[in-house]
Amino acid sequence: MSGDISERIIKIIAEQAVLETSDVSPEKTLEDLGVDSLGLVEAIFAIEEEFDIQVPFNANEPDKSDFDISSLAAIVAAVEKLVAEQHG
Repeated sequence: MSGDISERIIKIIAEQAVLETSDVSPEKTLEDLGVDSLGLVEAIFAIEEEFDIQVPFNANEPDKSDFDISSLAAIVAAVEKLVAEQHG
């Protein structure tokens, strides 16, 4: 994981979960962190704005999305891929 991208995503997720960044770790799921569906959508918007990317995520059908939200590490990997594709 790219340290910079990881740190920025941890900060975004921590803000959504109203946690300290030290309480957020890569193996945690959004559910573990208490992020609900509205918090997820807000986090996706924040990630898009932070990295100037378009995230292929449909809040109405999150399981059919190409954006893996299974864990924080998966989100970081997906964002790294999108940044490379969209800013390559």
